[in-house]
Amino acid sequence: MSVRINLMQWSLVVFPLFAVAQPRQLITSARSGDSVRQASSVRPTEQNKSTNEATPADATDTDAAGGSVNILPLFGERPKTAAQIDEEIHFLNDCDRNFSNRSEASAFFADRGWDYVADGQLDTATHRFNLSWLLNDHNADAYWGLGVVSYQKNNIPEAIRLLKKGLNVADTNVVLMDDLAALQIKNFQQKKDPIDLNESESLLLKIIALNPKSATSYQKLSVVNYLKADYEKSWEYFHQARGLDLTVLDLGFLNELLAKQPDPKGVFK
Repeated sequence: MSVRINLMQWSLVVFPLFAVAQPRQLITSARSGDSVRQASSVRPTEQNKSTNEATPADATDTDAAGGSVNILPLFGERPKTAAQIDEEIHFLNDCDRNFSNRSEASAFFADRGWDYVADGQLDTATHRFNLSWLLNDHNADAYWGLGVVSYQKNNIPEAIRLLKKGLNVADTNVVLMDDLAALQIKNFQQKKDPIDLNESESLLLKIIALNPKSATSYQKLSVVNYLKADYEKSWEYFHQARGLDLTVLDLGFLNELLAKQPDPKGVFK
């Protein structure tokens, strides 16, 4: 059976540092660049698609600090013990028996990871995304999911690093780019590193080159230019977003922009 990824929404609070604005929730409604992919009507579970042995225990192998490497992104990216290697070989062999190929198995475990994120079980979700990555290190969903978990654990730099890894293997995925740009805006607001703002702007410009009707990207470009104190350009992008989709506009941010410079078009007072 071909496993199809269940679409799941998760939010990023993007503008927490504006004094007047209410936090803006940006919703990712699709992954892997496929906005129409839906869950299969018959969705296998870990138990009936693969054997119990196909999913290693969620908290067995430990690192030097006594924590489980299974719940560290990408298994902590450290040398593996003999026991870990033996467990992984057993897991991969079991998947080879239960799936038509490892890409299918990787998609299956990524799907389980998104399910656990939706349930708030972040450590278990991390382990499933790790297994997805082990099966196919070119599955952008594995990195994306680990980035989401890192964000929800309030580790924004780690989330950015992982989403960048995902973008390295899916460099035209505009939804992933949009999420990464949003995280870098948020990180700039906290750390004031101009690299974050410049990289976010580059991503957003790439998105609108690929998809000129991306209203959310124009809205974020407006924020980027606000943060750069280029209010003229901020207004320009804000009106481009307005012309495409009024629902994406952040009214709290609008108040902040009006406080810096009146609307050149006179639409907003």
